[in-house]
Amino acid sequence: MWKQFLSKLPRKSSKSDSSPAQACLNGNPIRWTRSGNVVPSRSSTVKRTASAIFPSSVVTSIEPLLLFKDVPHTEKKNLFISKLNLCCVVFDFSDPDKNTAEKDMKRQTLLDLIEYVDAGSSRFTESMISASCKMFASNLFRAFPPNIRSSSVGGEAEEEKPMFEPAWSHLQLVYDLLLKFIESSSLDAKIGKKYVDHSFILRLLHLFDSEDPRERECLKAILHRIYGKFMVHRPFIREVVSNIFCQFVFETERHNGIAELLEVFGSIISGFALPLKEEHKLFLWKVIIPLHKPKTIGIYLQQLTYCVAQFVEKEPKLATSVVNGLLRYWPVTNSQKEVMFLSELEEILEITNEVEIQECMLPLFRRIAYCINSFHFQVAERALFMWNNDHLISLVSHNRQTIMPLILPALERNIHSHWNQAVLNLTRNVKKLLHEMDEELFLACENNFEQEEMEQKIAEEKRRMTWHRLENSAAFQPLAGNTAVLIRPPLVSPVVAAARS
Repeated sequence: MWKQFLSKLPRKSSKSDSSPAQACLNGNPIRWTRSGNVVPSRSSTVKRTASAIFPSSVVTSIEPLLLFKDVPHTEKKNLFISKLNLCCVVFDFSDPDKNTAEKDMKRQTLLDLIEYVDAGSSRFTESMISASCKMFASNLFRAFPPNIRSSSVGGEAEEEKPMFEPAWSHLQLVYDLLLKFIESSSLDAKIGKKYVDHSFILRLLHLFDSEDPRERECLKAILHRIYGKFMVHRPFIREVVSNIFCQFVFETERHNGIAELLEVFGSIISGFALPLKEEHKLFLWKVIIPLHKPKTIGIYLQQLTYCVAQFVEKEPKLATSVVNGLLRYWPVTNSQKEVMFLSELEEILEITNEVEIQECMLPLFRRIAYCINSFHFQVAERALFMWNNDHLISLVSHNRQTIMPLILPALERNIHSHWNQAVLNLTRNVKKLLHEMDEELFLACENNFEQEEMEQKIAEEKRRMTWHRLENSAAFQPLAGNTAVLIRPPLVSPVVAAARS
């Protein structure tokens, strides 16, 4: 590789082509040629210049290894672009011993660029913005290797160890530079939007699928700054993120950055103006609520709950839609997911007025009653723990005529048949609480439950006797014609069957 680099070096210029301008690099004099390349003096070694290591195509205009403090103010913008061009070279980090000198030089150059941007000494010109976006694209936008763990979609996905990007030592500096570049007051949004365009943002959002959590954290901060600085791109960002969510829910059920994207959108939703636009309500109904469907909801449940809560706090009338959405995607066979839904439901009810959920009161507490009767002790326990919430107790107290007839039968069944002692103790506590809330209504509901249980037993006995009579009638009735009759085979003990064989 050294031979390839050395073969691309510019030929030594003659004395007649050189200008008398000189600068100082690490204590050694250097001079610029008409071609724009830096030629070290005879006293300096070859490795002191970038052109000794990098191809001449990336070392343009001015020697990039110069420090900003060592050049005149008029040359700093050219030096900035020269350093950016040098940083466009991407190295292979699969072999840590390969190109170590070049990697160290690029790392130091990136640190110089971060320091310059952070100082904010002058406004960025259009050529500086263009060169910056080109460098960001060269280093960041890349195709990820196929995910060999994509088939493992379930609760165990949370236990997998993350895979770290081998080139992170350079990528981290590029992300830091991009963040400071977007945040800088030297960047004019009117000019910047031409280069931080839809294509740039789309490719940046695709990076959220990186398996390295450090990269996703950096992207989260950068996306938030882009959304805040470039208002013209806000609808496009919301549209692309909605597409990522929908593809995750309805097609792949695999994406590494759902939690980070939801975290960004939590702050975006909190900034929505009131009254909410119809576009934002559709985003809740068609994108946020369906995110409860995938099995891997545990990975991003906290961020998802925060987004839903932000919508309900901004417009309480949406509480009915949110509760109905939770009931629609309520898990049937996944007990761990059911516990998560109960936790989210409690948080939503805490910030909801009782007036807003009158329409969904019956299906909501019917579902809670089913959870109380669950034979999975964690589900039953979590449903009973909800009754320690003062806001929920207040809600039940004001609507006890509707809620108590739904909950009391579930408590009675638990006391008679549940196997877990902790669930039994919690059930007795809730039953005592309802008794103290309204004794007269409690006794009426208890009597109704006992009467319904008696009627159910009578109906079951009647049904059993009906089938018994039909079986006896079929057994003694002679077969006639081609009538098909189902006859139960006689039961034979294993000992007799063995003797016959």
